[in-house]
Parts: sequence; C-alpha cells; structure tokens
Amino acid sequence: MALALVFPGQGAQTVGMGRDLADSFPAARAVFDEVDEALGEKLSELIWNGSADDLTLTANAQPALMATSLAALRALESEGFTMDRAAMVAGHSLGEYSALAAAGALSVADAARLLRLRGTAMQKAVPVGEGAMAALLGLDFEAARDVADRAAGDQVCQAANDNDPSQVVISGHKAAVERAVELAKEAGAKRAVLLPVSAPFHCALMQPAADAMADALSGVSIAAPAVPVVANVTAAPVQDPDQIRRLLVEQVTGSVRWRESVQRMGADGVTEIWEVGAGKALSGMIRRIDRAIETRQVGTADEVGAALGN
Repeated sequence: MALALVFPGQGAQTVGMGRDLADSFPAARAVFDEVDEALGEKLSELIWNGSADDLTLTANAQPALMATSLAALRALESEGFTMDRAAMVAGHSLGEYSALAAAGALSVADAARLLRLRGTAMQKAVPVGEGAMAALLGLDFEAARDVADRAAGDQVCQAANDNDPSQVVISGHKAAVERAVELAKEAGAKRAVLLPVSAPFHCALMQPAADAMADALSGVSIAAPAVPVVANVTAAPVQDPDQIRRLLVEQVTGSVRWRESVQRMGADGVTEIWEVGAGKALSGMIRRIDRAIETRQVGTADEVGAALGN
C-alpha cells in the first residue's frame, strides 16, 4: 500500500491544538520552540492558551497550523516513522508549506516566517469588507466556475478551492460573490453560503500578496524535496526548487486544485493518506473524492501511537 501525507489549511485551527503532542514528545515541543524563536514571539502560548479570535487571525493561524503539523510529524518520526515510507506529500493552501517542510524543501523556521508574511500580506491585500468567499455545495467545479464567471461582471469572482466533487469555494469582490451565491441557488446548488473569512483568498485580488511572497521567496533557500510534493496550482508532483518557488507565488492568486490533487495521488498508486496536524476536514474531502483511498488523522499523541500500531 502506497502512503501519502497531507497537511491541513486555514480553518482547521483550534485553541489547544498540538499541546498533548508537545507534552508527550520532546521532538514535537522542539518544533513549537523553533517556531517561537523564528517569529520572535511565543506563538505556542497563543496556540495553547490564547483566544480563538486571535488564533483565527490569518497571520497567526497560518504559522500555527504549520507548527502543529510538523510537531505531529516529528512525533511520528521519534517513534520510528521515516519519510521514505511516503510516496508523496501535499497540503491544502498554507498546508503546502507544511508539506514542503515535511519533505525537507523548507526549514521549519523559514516556513514559519514565510507563513507569517503570507498571512499578513493576504490580510492587507484587500480592505476589510470589500472581499468575500462563499462555499457552493452540490455544484461540480465546472458549474461553479460558470456561476463565478457570470457573477463577476466588471469585478473579480473566481473559483478559489476545488475541494471535492460537491464543494467548491469562490472568492472575489463581496458584491460579485453575493451575486454568485444567488446564481448558484438558481443553478441547483444544495447550499450556497458566505464564509466567515477576513479576506478573499486565492483570487486575483490577492496579487499584492503574491508580489510580497515573490520578494520573500527570492531570498529563501529551497532544496529538492525528499519526496514529490503535489502542488496546489498544478495538481501534479513537483521536485525542482525553482518550480516550487514559482508555484508558491502562483498559489496566492490561483485555485487550490485539491480534488484533482487527490485524484492524481490515487492514479499514482496511493491507497492510504494520513492527515497530519489539526482537524479532519481533508479526510472528509478525500473520502468524497476517492472512496478507495483509506484515511487516517494524525494530530494527537494517541493518534500518533495508533498510526504506528503502538
């Protein structure tokens, strides 16, 4: 059975995540310490004891979720897991940075600093209240993209996340997204709801953030990953550092092609996927994409032991 590891994106964060990993595994605690040092602040204190509102801020949630994912991976490794067991890795949006760090392409410290910058730049790219995102449930990607195109007019409205066969997230100017919600209902969507997010991610309005990431990534060392990383914007494995750098910039404004990424992993022989880090949203998506792929969550000390049969 071929195994892949996947890493969650924004929305999976919860106060207290990773605490039992840090308490149970010195290697996991070391990850949180490394992230704290890289950012020059006690992000771990916010993760474990802060308010949900503060943790949900994009600039905090992104490095916090990466830290929790890498802490879970280091816990696995301290119990005998090795990355050569994984055929490939992938991550949803910010989770792609976690995947790259897991595969050795980025250091944990660089990933933390990049995600802090990414979160800040994405928040600043569009004034609060001007952008929005909405989930369209019950429409496939082509139908959702058609709805977004018709709603756009002279504004931006794009299919941002192709999550699974029945869930597509759209993003853009608030008025255009609101039009798309109504058009989606007319097109037969089971539900179409605005999401409680602070900015319209993964659309053309994020170009200022993409520019900021291009500058930041130009000064960061990226190594060839130990295992292929399935990129969000191409839904294909990548190992060339220059291509990784380019795709991370494109990812800020491009669609997250998660459905196709999982399909690619399945086509390449993956039969089991572990969701490493907080939450279980990706596992649900994977089951709706390909029921032949077994899933497992690895985000707590007990789940680390269960994954390794301990």
